[in-house]
Amino acid sequence: MSFNRVVCFVRSHEFARGLVEVQEEVKEEGVGHVAMRNLFSLETSSMETITVEKKSRKRHIRESADRLELSKKERAEFRKKQNSDNLTHPPEFIVRPRGQTVWEGKTVKLHCTVSGWPKPRIAWYKNNVVIDEKAHPDKYTAESNYNMHSLEIKSCDFLDTAQYRVSALNIKGESSSVATVVIKSMFFSSQIMYLHLFCIFNSNFFYGFCSEHGVTFETAIIDSFEVAFGREGETLSLGCTVIVYPTVKRYQPDVLWYRNGKALAESKWVHTHWSGEKATLTLIHLNKEDEGLYTLRVNTKSGFQSYSAYVFVRDEEVELEGVPVAPLDVRCHDANKDYVVVTWKQPAVEGSSSILGYFIDRCEVGHHHWAQCNDTPVKYARFPVTGLIEGRSYTFRVRAINRAGVSRPSRASDPVTAIDPHDRARHRAGPSAPFTGMIKFTEEDATVGVVPGEPTDLVVTEATKNYVVLAWSPPAQRGHEGVVYLVEKCVAGSECWQRANTGMPVKSPRFALFDLAEGKSYSFRVRCCNSAGMSEASSATGDITVGDMLDLPAAPGPAVATRNTDTSVVVSWGASKDVKHLVGYYINYTVAGSDVWTPANNKPVKGTRFVCHGLNTGDSCVFRVKAVNAAGYSHSSLESEAVVVKAGIGKTLQNWVYCIDSRDYMVLAWREPAVTGGADIRGYFVDYRTVKGGVEGQWHELNPKAVTCTSYKAENLKENLFYQFQVRAINMAGVSEASLPSAALECKEWTIAKPGAPHDLHVLEVRDSSLVLLWEPPTFDGRTPVNGFYVDIKEAVAGEDWKGVHEKATKLKYMKVNGLIAGRSYVFRVRAQNLAGVGKTSAVLGPVLALTMPGTHEIILDVDDDGVISMIFECSEMAEGSEFIWSKNYKTLTDTSRLTIVTEGGKSRAIFNAPSLEDLGIFSCEVTNTVGVSASYTLTEAGESLSHFATQMAMELLEKGRVRFWTQVEKFTTGCHVDYVFNDAIVENGEKYQMNFDKNSGIIEMFMDSLAVTDEGTFTFNLVDGKAKGSTSLVLIGEGKLSKKDAGVYEVKLKDARGKDKSMFNLTEAGTATPLLCSRTTYVIVKSTEHGIVLYSLITYHMEDLQVGWLHKEAKIAHSDRVQCGVTGEQLWLKVNEPTEKDKGKYTINICDGKDGVKRFCDLSGQDRARVVGGLPDVVTIQEGKSLNLTGNVWGDPAPEVTWMKNDRELVSDERYALKFEHGKFASITIAAVTTTDSGKYALLVKNKYGTEAGEFTVSVYIPEEEKKKDLLLGAFTPSLSIESDLYRLT
Repeated sequence: MSFNRVVCFVRSHEFARGLVEVQEEVKEEGVGHVAMRNLFSLETSSMETITVEKKSRKRHIRESADRLELSKKERAEFRKKQNSDNLTHPPEFIVRPRGQTVWEGKTVKLHCTVSGWPKPRIAWYKNNVVIDEKAHPDKYTAESNYNMHSLEIKSCDFLDTAQYRVSALNIKGESSSVATVVIKSMFFSSQIMYLHLFCIFNSNFFYGFCSEHGVTFETAIIDSFEVAFGREGETLSLGCTVIVYPTVKRYQPDVLWYRNGKALAESKWVHTHWSGEKATLTLIHLNKEDEGLYTLRVNTKSGFQSYSAYVFVRDEEVELEGVPVAPLDVRCHDANKDYVVVTWKQPAVEGSSSILGYFIDRCEVGHHHWAQCNDTPVKYARFPVTGLIEGRSYTFRVRAINRAGVSRPSRASDPVTAIDPHDRARHRAGPSAPFTGMIKFTEEDATVGVVPGEPTDLVVTEATKNYVVLAWSPPAQRGHEGVVYLVEKCVAGSECWQRANTGMPVKSPRFALFDLAEGKSYSFRVRCCNSAGMSEASSATGDITVGDMLDLPAAPGPAVATRNTDTSVVVSWGASKDVKHLVGYYINYTVAGSDVWTPANNKPVKGTRFVCHGLNTGDSCVFRVKAVNAAGYSHSSLESEAVVVKAGIGKTLQNWVYCIDSRDYMVLAWREPAVTGGADIRGYFVDYRTVKGGVEGQWHELNPKAVTCTSYKAENLKENLFYQFQVRAINMAGVSEASLPSAALECKEWTIAKPGAPHDLHVLEVRDSSLVLLWEPPTFDGRTPVNGFYVDIKEAVAGEDWKGVHEKATKLKYMKVNGLIAGRSYVFRVRAQNLAGVGKTSAVLGPVLALTMPGTHEIILDVDDDGVISMIFECSEMAEGSEFIWSKNYKTLTDTSRLTIVTEGGKSRAIFNAPSLEDLGIFSCEVTNTVGVSASYTLTEAGESLSHFATQMAMELLEKGRVRFWTQVEKFTTGCHVDYVFNDAIVENGEKYQMNFDKNSGIIEMFMDSLAVTDEGTFTFNLVDGKAKGSTSLVLIGEGKLSKKDAGVYEVKLKDARGKDKSMFNLTEAGTATPLLCSRTTYVIVKSTEHGIVLYSLITYHMEDLQVGWLHKEAKIAHSDRVQCGVTGEQLWLKVNEPTEKDKGKYTINICDGKDGVKRFCDLSGQDRARVVGGLPDVVTIQEGKSLNLTGNVWGDPAPEVTWMKNDRELVSDERYALKFEHGKFASITIAAVTTTDSGKYALLVKNKYGTEAGEFTVSVYIPEEEKKKDLLLGAFTPSLSIESDLYRLT
């Protein structure tokens, strides 16, 4: 039987005592607050004063019913006045500040409303840094009126973009709210517009339409973080700039950070920040647990965008050499009232010896004392900790030990509370139903004082060499009071049961037994007891042998290393077989030849492929892998082959050139990869697929065997079908990824007359002011062969226009581009031309930075002691597989009869076998598998000397007028001899010349007794040293030049045994300088030009009052458009355009300065410039197959030289062209059986010392069938043109 009782009164003295206690607790809160609370207390006291009286059962029930009819609101107000703690409450935001986006220069004001008692204090923060408005009154203004607060930010700029947080604090707690302020600038607006266009044309950016805002959000992550490296104890920040387009007011995307696919939450180790454009993740006090793949994911209403990069955390330096590094990733599992299981991961570095075991430490939350949990090291990476105090929280850490000592402790685990799992679940579920004001009393439960039942489901969950863990289920019948468990053990084969936990009562249904004999078998059972008695024993377990139930993992498969970048290598391996509870793999590497192994990762990875970053470029590294689980480490895998750390092969570029030559094949061309992977490319594979109606088919292989060139003829195609192509490159490391597919092209006959685009553009010999550009001609020439190329250049900056490097087309497939500015980047393109015109431009090459790289060497010409000539090129950046490739005129040398190549290490020598004029040209050398290491050397007939002169030839005046010519040779052999030459004639040792070659000092001398007028000319020393030759010259001119700087007083002193004398010479304006300078002029020189002739004389110093007059046949020449005269610098000139017979005769120039004068003469009688006087038509139209014979009449005195030109190229008499020049007057050209290729622009060029002239005409060869069609068309539409065409052909 049970009954209910209703609480109807509270004793007044107990309430008063409680009121005093509350008053003491809040006596420091202020007089006003206490007065207000006492007011409510008095009201409450008056309400609670009740007289005790006897009540009948009927009256008692009625009053109870009336009380239950009180509204919830009245009861809540009643309880609130009773509870003094409700008078004070923490801050609460009634109105939160809102984020804003404004333009630069505007003012932003953030508002909020906060309630709370006592009145909270307000503080504003920018990116978690407190704002001091008093220190920056011109920037910030903070106001607080009643409960409304504001922050004003004036004259905003881009740096004001941040997260602003307002914090409210009082004695009851703290509350905060965050608002993001974004300041837009015109600079970033332009970037966003560019991004918008980029996203439209990039299929990788796909987003859905957001109906809520009426837009499609497009997201880009720029300025992203790269692979990062940190060390334990440091702080590391990762950041990206995020642009969301379009910008919607008060809309912000969700910015999330992940590590190894798991979302990161704010903690004392992890801080995240989002400023509206910049997402930042800060890792405080790095630990190995922080290593992994970090991903930034930006979610919008239209989709998401993400970016990932790896973060490596290196171990902190150990205090004692040889000890292991700290374990990692300590976690707590299966927590109960007095028991928890602690797990961890073994470290990557065991130290100088293998790890013997681990110590586990615990610390109670709120304390700083760490207590060791195990006396003996455990090798298993899992340990049950018992003896915890129920209700208390603990953290754990682990230390490793080997023969050298104990490691540093790991990072502490998260706190865990020793509590019954059922209680933990109730706490997580939240508070129970609210108090209803009714307490029910019932009779005692019949189970009180009942002996508990036996535990059930007893199992052995873990068994190692050190301990055995038992788990069971509590009994179904145990009463309201708690129970404890007693664990018993029995050696297999006996019936003697022993208590296992004599000194420690067990409250949890888990227990770990230590100190068991390894190798023995035991069985276990459990009892439980309470105050009423002890239960029966549970069912016993089977015999359990003490030992590790988990085996060590098997060794992974062999490691395979592949090149990736200049600082990373990709390592793959086979997974360990039959491994249980695999934790992951550790990868170690060593530089070839060293015994020091370094961990590539400090946190186990689960896959079978890993990218090892942070390696040194050029190192030859060997890799191995070992697996790890809770039982320990496996044996290491087989070591990989040594691999050089260098960039792997890159993706083939998609710069295609398509030339469709027929109805059933296409000719393809492409560029080689920018990165070859540190090894030569061995070939290419081409794939194709058909495209029908926009539907793409499957890829098929075109060439089973790799092609070695960068072009391919795809045959057996079908006419009028569309095809796409892709290319893969292969080297010793493997096959690259495929290039981007080409555009879909139709297979049909090529009908374009102009040539296609050149391809395979690349540069060599990049220097501060020059580089060499090379290219390949178009795969398709058009209707006529390609006859030249044009190179265009521009700076790689916006707004620059293309400029031609040269005016006339070059027939070469290379060009040296000069005039570059160091530090600037340039782009290039090439166009080909034929008779039909200039074709398409090539793909743009670049940008190329004009900069001479440090350590750049040039080719050196060398002559050894035996006179052997060679060229030497050195390279300090040799890589594995690098080779020296020598070329002549940028074509790889294949003829070894002229040169012998000897390469030793980083030096290559090209030795001339038999130097001759055939060896003249440009010799270049390129080093493969390097970043453009190359140089060239030009050998010309009049080029640099092959022998090394220490000085150039010099002249000295000796006593008594003797003259000495001399030079010095730096390096020569004993067989070296010298030829002494004057004006191209060899002079011998005699009365006038005395020669001497001192082979000890290398000085070459020639002496003359005196100088005469006949000695004006060129003196040369020709040096012959075996196969090497060299020369040095000195030119003596009879009339020298004086300038104004030579003015002055000169003094000559003479002295011998008979006495001394001196002489003065005044070379100033006060002396005889003026008439002297006026008279120091050269004779009249005649020069021919394309317009006529020029007569000129050079004067040393031209004064303003100098008078110059020209006479022809003693008559003054009148100035006209055809005859002009003037002064340019030091040149006095007369120009005669289109001279005639009347212009022959004697010309005189009179030069006078008012004091003195001089005359110079030039007789042009009997002389005439070369001219074409007739015989050639303007246009010749001739039928294909006919013979063409033209004769031009030429004139000139002396007789001119005759040259025939076609399209600016000189013609040579051969089987096709018969060229004749007879009697000095008649020049003829004959072409037998002309073809359409003979069409073009021809010229007869005549030249003598007085002038040059060209007679130009055009030859047009037509095909009769095409001409008839043209005549029919012209006759049908324009009859008058037909008649004119016929007349034109007759001419």
